[in-house]
Amino acid sequence: MGRPGDRPSVITARGLRKSFEVKGGATVEAVRGIDLEVPAGQAFGFLGPNGAGKSSTMRMIACVSPRTSGELRILGRDPAVDGVAIRARLGVVPQQDNLDEELSVRENLFVYGRYFGLPRARCWQRADELLEFAQLTEKSGAKVENLSGGMKRRLTIARSLMNEPEVLLLDEPTTGLDPQARHVLWDRLFRLKQQGVTLILTTHYMDEAEQLCDRLVVMDGGVLVAEGSPAELIAGYSTREVLELRFVPGEQTAAEPLVAGLVERVETLPDRLLLYTPDGDRTLAEVTERGVRPVSALVRRSTLEDVFLHLTGRSLVD
Repeated sequence: MGRPGDRPSVITARGLRKSFEVKGGATVEAVRGIDLEVPAGQAFGFLGPNGAGKSSTMRMIACVSPRTSGELRILGRDPAVDGVAIRARLGVVPQQDNLDEELSVRENLFVYGRYFGLPRARCWQRADELLEFAQLTEKSGAKVENLSGGMKRRLTIARSLMNEPEVLLLDEPTTGLDPQARHVLWDRLFRLKQQGVTLILTTHYMDEAEQLCDRLVVMDGGVLVAEGSPAELIAGYSTREVLELRFVPGEQTAAEPLVAGLVERVETLPDRLLLYTPDGDRTLAEVTERGVRPVSALVRRSTLEDVFLHLTGRSLVD
């Protein structure tokens, strides 16, 4: 798996900041001096709770929001100077589909291609290529309003590829999709990466981040709190396994002193205890020896969700 420095960087940021004024004249610093490097051809993910600064960072990378200070280079260029030229080489998939519902599937692609100045014949040719890629050829003449949510999402991604971008920015690409549609979309994105397109995405789905991303950053409060591959983050911020002990709600507090000292980290939830351990089966045996009798016990491997919650907490951010 590539690391920064192994391949040319398509995104480089040093001390990148973004602040803006809100009602009452107060200043909010959404991004507070982050350093980033995204190598070409990788899938790079942003994780973080609401208000972490992910969207502000993505908007600066998309050249639609100027940075407040710091250095930012996209494809080797300064977006403050070369924003138009950079945007011509980017594809952007917004969180909400903004397709033209009155046009057909194929017409949506054609019109978008014309925005980039592509010749009419090339637009139709490119549209047909992308319909095949997105598995929408049979729906080419259908109105967008008649498509399923998964089809609309694939069409939005296909549209973002009309200009043959080198970098594709995806904001929550599979939000609201059922599991089957999500997996189809993952397959399309994996194929794009194989073709050399750099993917930069935000997601709230930890399994999606683990499935798609070569490297990730976790943002919280406008700063980067962790960076690495999914495996590196799990190894660095969690344990190999997690033992989940479930109780009748409220009874888990009585078990807390009994498991104290067995592992370095115990997390208490309303109906269970989470014991972070290198060996779940051995820890379960020790728990049983101490007389703890949960309703059920589950040993599972640590996931990115464990890392995310450890780094950013379980409290909701409004």
